[in-house]
Amino acid sequence: MSIELRNISKKFGDFVAVDNISLHIETGELVALLGLSGSGKTTLLRIIAGLETPDTGEVLFHGEDAVDVSVRDRKVGFVFQHYALFRHMTVFENVAFGLRVLPRKARPAETEVARRVHELLKLVQLDFLADRYPSQLSGGQRQRVALARTLAVEPKVLLLDEPFGALDAKVRQELRRWLRRLHDEIKITSVFVTHDQEEALELANRIVVMNNGHVEQIGSAEEVYHHPANAFVYNFLGNVNLFHGRIENGRVFLGDTAVELESTHAHAHPDETGKAVLYVRPHLLEIVLQPNGKQTFPATVKSINPAGPQVKVELVAEWGDMVQVEISHDRYQALHLEPGANVFLRPKEQKLFVYQI
Repeated sequence: MSIELRNISKKFGDFVAVDNISLHIETGELVALLGLSGSGKTTLLRIIAGLETPDTGEVLFHGEDAVDVSVRDRKVGFVFQHYALFRHMTVFENVAFGLRVLPRKARPAETEVARRVHELLKLVQLDFLADRYPSQLSGGQRQRVALARTLAVEPKVLLLDEPFGALDAKVRQELRRWLRRLHDEIKITSVFVTHDQEEALELANRIVVMNNGHVEQIGSAEEVYHHPANAFVYNFLGNVNLFHGRIENGRVFLGDTAVELESTHAHAHPDETGKAVLYVRPHLLEIVLQPNGKQTFPATVKSINPAGPQVKVELVAEWGDMVQVEISHDRYQALHLEPGANVFLRPKEQKLFVYQI
């Protein structure tokens, strides 16, 4: 089922939670609403669910107006961050609950309930735990039971509000991969809210980056990460170094170091002059031992963290700013870096993002 939002706005008192947002979600898509706390993402999700009514705008399910349609009739499944399982019921009974409280005409026979519950538990890889109680499950298992319970009533749309927010990092990562595989199998139109950039980039077909009730950018993971619409998106999606400088005739000056701009990556016109901010991700800075052309600048190594797939190096630029750089272990071994070493940094100019202020 497709979802279309047209010019949706919602206020709570004087606070504007959602401000004139339009969005189209295709049937079978997995879309992430990504943003900081207070960006409006959960309010927008609740409007889709019918748990909130927009002040203005339209909500259409498969082309039909749904604003006045009840939550039940929208056939929406909602998975919350906190699982809200019934503690006195087994896993089987929790999943079966939604089927057993359907109106009598729509309620399946008990044999059909059992068949569907076992099928769903197998789908979420928990069929061997049907007789357990929630207290006997891990956090990740409880969240999968909550998802199975939501899917039991065969919703047309699946909505997830920070579904993995209460879990530790390793379990979150495992469940992300599991949910991606599950979605590819059942292909239900899904929208999930998250503040975790990595989660959105890994899971979603498309990402809606939100900020202060507005949509900053909509696109695939590759589009929003490698081709950010503005400075907020670039800064929000991953670690980034910010260098304050000035722009003159298509070049950005960081102190006395001039960096050439490419128009496709610069949010400034080559003939403009003024202050600018250069955004460079840690893995897009090179460390060299000798000046390498005009686009290198001196820095001093402050600390080194070799743990993980990349070596994280913290440096101090010649003008005093802290700089984060990520390099391969092979490069780290070749450079023989130590704290206190004087080196030079060179941005990979083809990946620069410059924003004039």
